[in-house]
Amino acid sequence: MELRLLSESDKDQALLAQKELVAEQFNFLLSYDADVDWTEYLEKVEDTRQGRNLPEGYVPATFFLAEVGGDLVGRVPIRHKLNPVLRTVGGHIGFAVRPRSRRRGYAQEMLKCAIVEAKRLGIDNVLVTCDRGNLGSKTVIERCGGVEAPQTVDGCMANKVRYWITT
Repeated sequence: MELRLLSESDKDQALLAQKELVAEQFNFLLSYDADVDWTEYLEKVEDTRQGRNLPEGYVPATFFLAEVGGDLVGRVPIRHKLNPVLRTVGGHIGFAVRPRSRRRGYAQEMLKCAIVEAKRLGIDNVLVTCDRGNLGSKTVIERCGGVEAPQTVDGCMANKVRYWITT
């Protein structure tokens, strides 16, 4: 598996992955707008990585694709720092695996690689969150060294589980 940045040549596979995950009410491409040209979207992704032109409340983040044998199997963005909302619910690292690529160990491999990348970014402890009922993600996070953090929120965020992982 290779983690790499999104490129011009990824358009077809990435848009297909977006359709697959949108059907599950999830996004493959973050902050994607179908009305925006692909090249413009790539510029936005690079701006986010560099911390340029960020909307209010956003933090710098690197959007990685996970590729196996030329096939995009998932994505794993890494937020370079946390704001109050991300500290509560979003965390540093999010991951998604395309439906056809699930149950093959890719999520765990992606998260392990992302932890290494987070260390390169100077992040010593990463926060990873998931829905309390998402047993697959919980298992992946725990197998990658995730230690459940105390529950500190209630209401709509009570269904989230927060894990810290030392890089």
